[in-house]
Amino acid sequence: MKYTFKMLAMLALCFSFTTVFAQETPKEEDFFKIMKMRVPEGIVLEVGGLVTLPNGDLGISTRRGDVFIVENPTSSRPYFRKFATGLHEILGLAYRDGAFFVAQRGELTKLIDKNMDGKADVYETIYAWPLSGHYHEYSFGPKIAPNGSFFVTANVAFGNEEWWRAESRVPMRGWAMNITEDGKMKPWAAGLRSPAGMNVIDGQLFYTENQGDWVGSGAIWKVNEGDFMGHPASLRWAGRSDSPLKFTAEDFYSKIDERRIKNDQGRYIKPENRVNENFKTLFDMKKEIPALRLPAVWLPYATLGISTSEPVKIPKGTFGPFEGQLLIGDQGMSIISRVFMEKVNGEEQGASFLFRSGFRSGVLRLAWATDGSLFVGETNRGWGSAGDANEGLERLVYNNKMPFEMKAVRAMPDGFEIEFTLPVDLKSAQDIASYDVESFIYKYQPVYGSPPVNKERLKIKGVKVSPDGLRARIVVDNLRKYYIHTITVNGVREKQNFYSLVHPIAYYTLNNIPDGTKLAANELSTKDSSKEFFGDVTPKAVATKKMNAKGKTTASTKKAVASKGKNTAAVTKAPTYAEVKGLLANNTCLACHSTTKRQIGPSFIDVAKRKYADEKILQLIHNPKPENWPGYSTEMPPMPQVSKGDGLKIAAWINSLNK
Repeated sequence: MKYTFKMLAMLALCFSFTTVFAQETPKEEDFFKIMKMRVPEGIVLEVGGLVTLPNGDLGISTRRGDVFIVENPTSSRPYFRKFATGLHEILGLAYRDGAFFVAQRGELTKLIDKNMDGKADVYETIYAWPLSGHYHEYSFGPKIAPNGSFFVTANVAFGNEEWWRAESRVPMRGWAMNITEDGKMKPWAAGLRSPAGMNVIDGQLFYTENQGDWVGSGAIWKVNEGDFMGHPASLRWAGRSDSPLKFTAEDFYSKIDERRIKNDQGRYIKPENRVNENFKTLFDMKKEIPALRLPAVWLPYATLGISTSEPVKIPKGTFGPFEGQLLIGDQGMSIISRVFMEKVNGEEQGASFLFRSGFRSGVLRLAWATDGSLFVGETNRGWGSAGDANEGLERLVYNNKMPFEMKAVRAMPDGFEIEFTLPVDLKSAQDIASYDVESFIYKYQPVYGSPPVNKERLKIKGVKVSPDGLRARIVVDNLRKYYIHTITVNGVREKQNFYSLVHPIAYYTLNNIPDGTKLAANELSTKDSSKEFFGDVTPKAVATKKMNAKGKTTASTKKAVASKGKNTAAVTKAPTYAEVKGLLANNTCLACHSTTKRQIGPSFIDVAKRKYADEKILQLIHNPKPENWPGYSTEMPPMPQVSKGDGLKIAAWINSLNK
């Protein structure tokens, strides 16, 4: 009920201004245009690596083992030249001193054009690492460290009988490696699973990770020598003499259950999410494993990503108000997110936002062009993506118009400060009904991913808006350290045109609550339009009003109050798409599923053809069975947070598609 009336309050607030302001709010595509780059016929660009050369040319490596140089890449007629071929699935590319460096499946290779004919004639192995032959043993990089050495990361494999459990079958799988050009390798950090996105930003190594076993959701991590990033498979090699980490697999499993369970036939059982269990979080485990590195910023699963990929820093003078922030690609959702990062008590944390959606394939690699546009390299072979093309090379171009966005969100001792790109309308910004804050976290478990857990809606006690209208400081009860705080700003409007925010939701990872002065109560606006329009709408207040009006509490009132928070609605008639669209969006269904076409998961029509009962669909939402859909490479995570009422309504709509 509290969410319903909050929504009504927003509608009422907006309605009160519609007679004066009638302009439609611009969308992300009105500021950042996606431009497809012209690729010669016959070239398949399953992009694995991108690098901009000193002269402005673009270097591209592909999963098919080729390296191209593109001359005049920002023009309408770029020229493609094949520089090298015959390599093994190149998933990264670097350039220095006239040579390319690539991470193949099992080695770091230097490519040199000695005779200056425009093609590599020397393929030099700098360092090779073992392979077991498993398909998932991808290698990513290299990225060049400040001292000129290279960082490379190596994927884990998956089990045979336990096909869901990631394994490090050969040395350095699940590790970040530091390699010098003369071929010396130093194990740098352990605990990686599928580290598709890595970059050196301001001299510091960062990487992004995909959701999976032991990884509740995608995020970006800072990586220092000797860090443990959280996945235990790589600990198999922690006993090496050159390992900077001396924490063993046995040490790890003595502190948490790996859920290696067999059934009555002696076969291993895939671990599933357990509802109402006593679980551990990453920060719980860090108390016992000091080397465990917590994410700097989470990118919530199926909201800002499924397969998180390369992070890049926005250069000075580029992309308007967002210079200095990070952009992070996502291969599964075919989007780019934005991250504002700050240091609190010496530790990185910050906010993530959706930035741009609608790319034609999975976004894997990003590189800045010399004109300030962003090259976007894409692929989806074997990795499902929302964009249905198999590959792509596009550019993201800013038109220099100012979008109305949350430029930044900063942690405060008593809440958050939101900085806007344009001045806000004071009436809407001083209304606490314009804001909503909820916190949650993920489980740390051997299950594939995690539902959001420990969700709690936080009370907003007041707001203080700066005189220039560019900052709003909200005071929030019960900030929770290490939790993700979802900050929704649906009610705030831009001053001049009364526009809504292009992206009204921020996800702030609160690793530390800063010290400092808290705002006094007399500094805050406590105006709440939801109460002005509707009064006190809690069930208790409604019951009291009815009792006072009639002298007694009616049976219907008692029933209404008693049913607060319960999902009592039964689905008797199939709802329309319009009636379930909000549920599909809020429960992140639309991140992976389309009504009619295959995306990361099957279409809703394909699900309807299975003729599951509504109750069965609800069960599969709460505990998916990936073996039912063997043709899909990305597993659906368990979604026990979807209520019975919402799940049955979604199921009824899905089944109506088969009629």
